[in-house]
Amino acid sequence: MAKQFKPETLCVQAGWTPKKGEPRVLPVYQSTTFKYDTSEQMARLFDLEENGYFYTRLQNPTNDAVAAKIAALEGGVAAMLTSSGQSANFYAIFNICQAGDHFVCSSTIYGGTFNLFSVTMKKLGIDVTFVHPDAPEEEISATFRPNTKALFGETVSNPTLEVLDIEKFARIAHNHGVPLIVDNTFPTPINCRPFEWGADIVVHSTTKYMDGHATSVGGAIVDSGNFDWDAYADKFPGLCTPDESYHGLTYTKAFGKMAYIDHVIHHLFLEIQGNHCGMNGLHRIRGILACQCWGNELRRLLGCPP
Repeated sequence: MAKQFKPETLCVQAGWTPKKGEPRVLPVYQSTTFKYDTSEQMARLFDLEENGYFYTRLQNPTNDAVAAKIAALEGGVAAMLTSSGQSANFYAIFNICQAGDHFVCSSTIYGGTFNLFSVTMKKLGIDVTFVHPDAPEEEISATFRPNTKALFGETVSNPTLEVLDIEKFARIAHNHGVPLIVDNTFPTPINCRPFEWGADIVVHSTTKYMDGHATSVGGAIVDSGNFDWDAYADKFPGLCTPDESYHGLTYTKAFGKMAYIDHVIHHLFLEIQGNHCGMNGLHRIRGILACQCWGNELRRLLGCPP
C-alpha cells in the first residue's frame, strides 16, 4: 500500500488486498500445509524458484498479511512474524552473526534481552559489548571490532524509559559498515518510526502494546531495505555468498531488498522454527486496530500534535 496513507488508514487497510470473490476480512489460514497439483510445483517452491505457501512453519497467508501491515506502518519493505519478541531479537542478530562474531548493544535494554545477548548467545560463540546509550560517539565507536556485525538499541528502554538517540546510533553503525537494529516495542510505529531516523532493522514484541489485549504472544522483524549488504559482503556471507542449502543461491542477488527477511524465513525458520500461528495473526490484527487508539490517547496525554 502506498506510503502516503496515514497510520489510521494503514492500521485498517494495509496488508490484505482481497481479489474478486475473496473475503473482505482477512481469514485465518489455520493449516499446517498447502496443496499443489504436482510434485514439480512443490519442488520449485522448495528451491525458492517460485513464491507460494507449502508449510506454515515458514510462511502462512494470515501471518504474511499481518506482517505486511506492520511493514507498511513502519515504512519498511518487508516484515515477518515470530513466536515472541525474544524470538524476533534472537533471529535479528543470529541472521547476520555466527560463532566468532561480535555486536554492540545499548546497556539499557529489557532484562530478558540483556540475558539473551550476554548469556545465551555467548554460548553460541557470539560476543556482545554493552555501551551506555548516552556515551559519546567516540566512546561507543571504540567498542567496535573487525568482527562486529551490528549495533542494537531500544527506542524507549524497558523499564527505565530512556529514549535512544537513533540518529547518533545510526551514524555510528554506518560509519562501521553495520546495520542498526532497533527494538520499537514501546512506542510502536504509531508514535515512532525508527527508519525515518536512520535505523535499518526494526524488531517488536507484539505481545505488548501492538497486541493490547493480552491474548497472544508474538514478535516481528521489519527490514527498511536501506542497508547495502553487498557493499560489505565480506561481513555478511550468509546473505552475500552462495548458500549450499539452495544449490548455490545468493540471497542478495535472488531477493534484492528482501534478502534479510527471506534469509530468516527460508534458512533459519526452515531448521530452527520460531514461527507465529495463524490464529495469533488474527489476534494481532485486532491489536493493531486498537494500537492506533492507544497511540492517539498517549499523544493527547503528552500534549503532542496528532
